[in-house]
Amino acid sequence: MAKKNKEKKFSKKLLHKYRLVVLNEDTFEERFAIKLTRLNVFVILSLGTILLIAGTIFLIAFTSLKEYIPGYSSTALKKQATVLNYKTDSLQQVINLNEQYYTSIKKVLTGDVSTVEFNRDSIIDASTIDPNDLDLVPTKEDSILRDLVDKEDKYNVFESNISSSNFVLFPPVNGTISEGYNLREKHFAVDVVVAKDTPVKATADGTVIFAEWTAETGYVVIIEHSYELISVYKHNASITKQQGDLVKSGEVIAMAGNTGELTTGPHLHFELWQKGYPVNPTQFIDFN
Repeated sequence: MAKKNKEKKFSKKLLHKYRLVVLNEDTFEERFAIKLTRLNVFVILSLGTILLIAGTIFLIAFTSLKEYIPGYSSTALKKQATVLNYKTDSLQQVINLNEQYYTSIKKVLTGDVSTVEFNRDSIIDASTIDPNDLDLVPTKEDSILRDLVDKEDKYNVFESNISSSNFVLFPPVNGTISEGYNLREKHFAVDVVVAKDTPVKATADGTVIFAEWTAETGYVVIIEHSYELISVYKHNASITKQQGDLVKSGEVIAMAGNTGELTTGPHLHFELWQKGYPVNPTQFIDFN
């Protein structure tokens, strides 16, 4: 009985009606009144709390206000970080290519080239093979490939369709060779004696990839030509071209001189490199 009485008293307290009145303080005029129970107040407060929590979660999850709350990352910063990551990766690839390019140019400047070892026995065995014993009849696949390549080259307008037999090297200077090409002593050039300020000319059409001063070889010009050919001109008194300039065969690129530590008189130190290997210039150019 006591338990039931307590439950009835509790329910009566929840449902007991109260009147909330708003009065004018001066005239005591009733301006606003509302009837309430404890249950109504509890329900209203509960619903208000739930709506407040739901609204806060919505604002944080689906609006940009969360960026101002410590601990949340910014969407714009994430996007910017992603873009910067792609740019960094692209720049790293460009840097790697430039490093390889500058390494090859450095080898040309310093004359650092590795020798290639051949298997003498394999060369001897290859020379003993009788060409008459070889089966030189083209297969069906080879004939199809040859026809395809012929059709592509027929309408090819690029430089690869030009025969290398028409590629002629122009003598950079004319004079007496004081020191010739010597592979054993790693002198990968010819030294041509000329008077000071003699015009030095490009040996072929190409692009200037290096035109600077070096302590050992003075003013140096390096030109990249077709067919992976590179020409080098050292010990110049001055240079008339800059890196990136396009030059024609026979065009003046420098004035001969006696600059740099590794020189004993006015001359041109001329080198030819193809596919990263030195070439004897006298085999292609007449300096007299």
